Order: sequence, then structure tokens, then C-alpha cells
Amino acid sequence: MQNVFDTLERRGYVEQLTHPEEIKKIFETESVPFYIGIDPTADSLHVGHFISLMVASHMQKAGHKPIILMGGGTAIIGDPSGKTDMRKMLTVETIDNNIAKIKKQVEKFLSFEGPNAAIIVNNGDWLRDLNYINFMREIGVHFSVNRMLAAECYKNRLETGLTFFELGYMLMQSYDFLYLHDHYGCKLEMGGNDQWSNIIGGVELIRKIGAEDSYGFTFKLLTTKEGKKMGKTEKGALWLNPEKTSPYEFYQYWRNIADDDVENVMKLLTFIDVDEIEEMTKYRDERMNEAKKRAAFEITKLVHGEEAARQAEEATNAMFSGNGNVDAMDSTTVKDGCTIIDAIIETGIAPSKGQAKTLISQGAISLNNEKIEDISYVLKEDDFKEGYAILKKGKKIYHKLVK
Repeated sequence: MQNVFDTLERRGYVEQLTHPEEIKKIFETESVPFYIGIDPTADSLHVGHFISLMVASHMQKAGHKPIILMGGGTAIIGDPSGKTDMRKMLTVETIDNNIAKIKKQVEKFLSFEGPNAAIIVNNGDWLRDLNYINFMREIGVHFSVNRMLAAECYKNRLETGLTFFELGYMLMQSYDFLYLHDHYGCKLEMGGNDQWSNIIGGVELIRKIGAEDSYGFTFKLLTTKEGKKMGKTEKGALWLNPEKTSPYEFYQYWRNIADDDVENVMKLLTFIDVDEIEEMTKYRDERMNEAKKRAAFEITKLVHGEEAARQAEEATNAMFSGNGNVDAMDSTTVKDGCTIIDAIIETGIAPSKGQAKTLISQGAISLNNEKIEDISYVLKEDDFKEGYAILKKGKKIYHKLVK
């Protein structure tokens, strides 16, 4: 069996392992049941989940068995990792609705047929009806509060306030691993590096109870070369749901990443061969621009399908070279008498009138390739000669206006 560890390491996913040599060995000798958790706090996955799905896909292609855990129970509390305030509490109905929508996105990345078919489970099935006294006697007794408070996921919250409610999150995630280990033979928990403390909790819980075949593996978060998290646009998170982030906007995000980030993004978010990626991205000339086009197309194809990727590519070509179709470009319907300020806000190019005015004063706003200098400009019929007008911010952000 192919050792997927080598693939994951060369592509840059690997961050921390609880038992490095043992993990490498079982990857070589077994079809390993592993799990990745997703807390359904929104009705769509975002780019932060993308790496998890790519890792799961690489693992499955190498013969291992994915278990995708939907946090129908843990989402009721909310993971405090990386948060300065307590997460908003969601109703059970909202969580279940989110799970139904997220499942459809997960199915694009994994196969649910064959000997190592992926499965989707919901921890609400075993967490929501737990008996508190029994849980604390059987599970809570294995956790040291001193060690928990030293964990990164809690340490950063002590100054701003950490509720007992949230303190229980690690116990629940650890119990998830134990449950999956006992009921599905799961040996490995995988997650982003921000989950390291929670993952260790599960590995140690299983080993304290008496089984030695539990392991943890974290992969890198998607960041720029400077260490900033990727996946944010002017409108907020970069979602995998086309109704929340259009395929065009999704494509544009990857088309416009910094040169220094292209190689890393292609290795993490596409299945292009590593040698080919390194060849494409070693130049700092017009060839890097071609690499960005390839990255944007391949990533958009994975998430939204080839047709949507092709349409987004054509819409981009229409803007940059005058060739192509603008039908796939994000569009906003404006009313008669719409001002340029209103158009900027309604398209999401800027969130407020103040920021819209600043963009105009900086010379960053154009309409149909004509720079706008008047902050009180009102859109005219002549602006829509082609049946639409093109609003542009800077050199790279385009939006179609229609009536």
C-alpha cells in the first residue's frame, strides 16, 4: 500500500504527530480508519475546511477509511480554540439544518462506495443524551484541569473569560474519538493545528482506558507566507457554497493571490503533481501569472465543477483581455437614480459610505474603465449601453451592474 505520509509531507500538510514512527508504520501496513471533525456552526463549509477535505481525499486515495464527524453535539457548545469570546449558541434545529447542507459539500470530495468507503456520522447521536453524572465519572476523571488550562485553546481565553460550558468542549471531543474507536475501529484523529490540544486529549483518553492504538495528526492551516490566514474577502469568509460565495468570486480570490503563495496553495488545494507545481512556480515572470490561472481554475473546479470554473475563467478573460463571456461575473441589480456610493456598498466592494468615499478619493473606483472622481455621481442610462455596467476597484476586483 502506498504510504500516504510521504505524499502529505511533500505537499506541505504535515504539522504535528503524536506518535510519528507508529503512524508512518500503520500507513504502510493497514487501511487505517481515521476521522476529521466538522462543527456545523454555519450552513456551509469555508476555505478553512478545504484543507481537511483535501487531506481526507489523499488518505482515501491511498486506501484509508474516512469518517467525517458532524458536530451535532459539540456545536451546541462551540469550540473555544482561537476565539476571544464565547461562540453564539445555536439551536438544535439550526445545527441539524447546517449538517444537511454541509453533507452535500463533503460528498464532492470523497467516495462513499467501495472497501474504504467514507461514512458521515453525527456526534449528536451520542452526545445529546449523555447522562452528566455518568459522563463525569467515566470520562471527566481522566482529565486534569491544570493541564487543560495550560492548553493553547484555553490559555488565550483566561484573561477575557472562559465559561465552564466551554471547558467541557475538550472532554466531548475526546469522547468522540473514544466512541469512534470503540464503535468504528477508528485509530487516528486528524485536524488543523489549532486542534492539537483537543486531539491529544482524545488520544490520551483512549490510552488511559486501555487501548494503545490511538494516534493524532495535525495539518497546517492555510496561511500566506507571512503567516496570515487565507480565505477572507471584502464580504467576509470565502465559502464553498456558491450561494454564499459565487464561483466567479471564488475563482478571483485564487487568481489574485501573491506570487509567494502560489506554490503552497497549489500543493495544498489541488491534485496537480508536485513536480509540475514546482516547475510552474519557480519563475517570477509572466509564467507565474499562468500558474495563478491554473491554480484558480483547478481549485474552482474541485469545489464548483468544471463548467463553473470555465465560466469564471471566461468572465475573467473578458475583463483582462477583452475576450470571453461576462455572464458568470457577480452581478447586482441597481435601481434608477443609484449613486456610485450606493453601488459600491450594494456590491460589497466597501461596507460603508465612508469607506466608499475613501476609495473614490484614492482613485480606486472605475465605471466602465472610466475613473470616478465625483462622490455624488449618479449612474446614467449611457452607463448601461451593453446591458450592464462594470464597476471596478483597483486593478483586480470587478462587479457587473444590471438594471
